[in-house]
Amino acid sequence: MKRRFSVVESLVRLFESREGESDTTLHSSNGCMEEERDTTLHSSDGEEERYVTLHTIDGCTEEERDATLHSSDGWMEEEGDLEGEAGPEEDLFDQTSETEDNTEFDPDYHSTDGEEEEEEDPPEVEATYQSKNGNILWTSTTPSERRGRLPTHRVIKMTPGPTRFACSNAKDIISTFELFFPDPIKKIMIEMSNLEGKRVFGKAWKRLDWTDLQAYFGLLILAGVYRSHHEALGSLWHGVSGRAIFRATMPLKTFSIMSRIFCFYKKVAESGRKKDDKLAPIRDIWEKWVQRLPLLYNPGPSITVDECLVPFRGRCPFKQYMPSKPSKYGIKIWAACDSSSSYAWNMQVYTGKAADRKPEKNQGMRVVLDMTSGLQGHTITCDNFFTSYALGEELLQRKMTMIGTVRSNKAELPPALLSVKGRACLSSMFAFTDTHALVSYCPRKNKNVLLMSTLHRNAEISSKEHKKPEIILDYNKTKGGVDNLDKLVATYTCQRKTMRWPMVIFFNMLDVSAYNSLVLWTAIDPMWNKNKNIKRRLFLEELGEALVTPFMQRRQGIPRTPASQNMVKEAQACSSESEASPVKYHKGMGTRACSGKVKVTGTSPVSTPSKRKRCQHCESKLSKKTNMTCNRCNIYICKSHAVITTYCFACNKRKV
Repeated sequence: MKRRFSVVESLVRLFESREGESDTTLHSSNGCMEEERDTTLHSSDGEEERYVTLHTIDGCTEEERDATLHSSDGWMEEEGDLEGEAGPEEDLFDQTSETEDNTEFDPDYHSTDGEEEEEEDPPEVEATYQSKNGNILWTSTTPSERRGRLPTHRVIKMTPGPTRFACSNAKDIISTFELFFPDPIKKIMIEMSNLEGKRVFGKAWKRLDWTDLQAYFGLLILAGVYRSHHEALGSLWHGVSGRAIFRATMPLKTFSIMSRIFCFYKKVAESGRKKDDKLAPIRDIWEKWVQRLPLLYNPGPSITVDECLVPFRGRCPFKQYMPSKPSKYGIKIWAACDSSSSYAWNMQVYTGKAADRKPEKNQGMRVVLDMTSGLQGHTITCDNFFTSYALGEELLQRKMTMIGTVRSNKAELPPALLSVKGRACLSSMFAFTDTHALVSYCPRKNKNVLLMSTLHRNAEISSKEHKKPEIILDYNKTKGGVDNLDKLVATYTCQRKTMRWPMVIFFNMLDVSAYNSLVLWTAIDPMWNKNKNIKRRLFLEELGEALVTPFMQRRQGIPRTPASQNMVKEAQACSSESEASPVKYHKGMGTRACSGKVKVTGTSPVSTPSKRKRCQHCESKLSKKTNMTCNRCNIYICKSHAVITTYCFACNKRKV
């Protein structure tokens, strides 16, 4: 039926169009006054009656009137012809009805005639927001709705994780740690320390080598593992309450001497040193160490840029006061870390204002660009100190995106998103440009949080109760890279009390290198202590023991305490063998046989001879308790399984 009505409507419209043409013909445009006359024309046979309205124009000639009348008669003839064509129209209706009757019923068919007649909903009004400086126009619609320019997909060209160089050279824990201290750094530390030793002790000084410095670093790391970095040295080397490994490695006097003379710069002022360089005492070793960081690990898709504060209250030309940090006073270091693993990928020491004492403009932007130099396709997460509209544009040119909080005093923000009056709790307002997205989220009444992103191009909001935008959720996931590094480093730090600020920075280098080594080693060997939650503590213990073992093996003097004696003997027994193998177990006899070789890795806390344990060679039912240990493998043995040699007092004293 609807199709029939549509055909009729088309014919009626055709008829009305012709009638309109005739009306325009009957109206004259000469500007004269019109008089309407009604003339009724009756046909001679009386069968047809027609009403025609003729418009005569005063002041016109008779010829014009005859022409007008002739045109009206012609129009009436056309109307009669139109009425005479009703027969073909009826045939068209019949053909249409026959076609519809022969058509099968389709249940999936939906008529579109009604849909065409329905009026479309009016589009949403696009709200525009002008920035404070008037240079940026923000809109409430997303670029996809406005068909704006969307950022291209960023591709990370590097594979996240340890590099090939790190995988090929990291054979064990100590070799992984030494990757961060290449030969040029070792050479500087050895030469400068010996130079300082000669300056202080003169001819009595004995030259140091890398094994000595390894032992010194190992004891610093072990002191941090035991949470004893603030403990007095005399307490650490105490025979009863101290740790045996400190006395087994070196005497307290040797450690104090090494702490005094360890240096990586010439303390005597050089004529060629630049006075403007505040970081000159540690410049060489710091730059070489920082260049080593990106060569060993490729970060993931998200990078966190933030500042960290190394505690220090002594004299330093660029010491900073940060009340939001736990230590408040110290040396500020800019850091770029992987968001997932907190690997320190790049670091930079902040040395304060320049020599002319003028403040640096756009410091946050400069720091982010310096920290992320060499990256491509990554997302940079930063706080409100760094985030700006210009930084997002610059990172997009370098094929990187940005997400971070933004301060409300920025000139590129629109005032409409800063107002919190009348805003409901957990509500969000969005503003977009072709490259940036801005969100204002109200977590509570009269409080809003502003975030800017070049990664997000829509106004997605979480369906959970907090109703946070997707921008805030992604920011919360990736913002803690540097803060997590600060927390982990501070837990087992090797910082010792000192008045030299270069040593404070070097202690931080040791802490960061130890943590980066853990990230590398766990990525290279995922099965290492897989099911344990204290991996970092175990890693630092093994690293410290591995560093002090070479120095312990060549030690000539033997400590007095029995526990330290056993540790030194064990280390020297290991050095006498070409290859160390673990102790073998024999399940059939239920006893353990000593292979004559001692295990190199692992902890070595040897109990004092006064402590009694069961003999490890006796059967389980006949085991005896004893305080005797084997001098070679340190296992407990009873008299029946021990080989006892008789010595006189003088010979026994010479043997010890």
